[in-house]
Amino acid sequence: MALRPGGYDYCEATDGGEAVRVALEEKPDLILMDIQLPKVNGLEATRRLRRDPDFKKTPIITLTAYAMKGDEEKTREAGCDYYLSKPVNTRELRDVVANTLAGRPPR
Repeated sequence: MALRPGGYDYCEATDGGEAVRVALEEKPDLILMDIQLPKVNGLEATRRLRRDPDFKKTPIITLTAYAMKGDEEKTREAGCDYYLSKPVNTRELRDVVANTLAGRPPR
């Protein structure tokens, strides 16, 4: 995982339903959400998390291969805070995560 060199602890999920379950159990400080997840896609998983009061302010960063006009807006409407299209530059990802956790807007 690209964040391992930064010393971050992380949890993984293989589908959107599992992502919601893991997030509810672990209460992460930040969520990286892929949109193209099996069973429950990342947009629906994000909507489910945003309905929970504990996740109203948790930063959710979208990682997606969707890069068509309007896709970023769809992720924001679902509740994602930031949008990174794939292939994700690992340095950019680390910067966005570090800035977000420090309470600074990503560059």
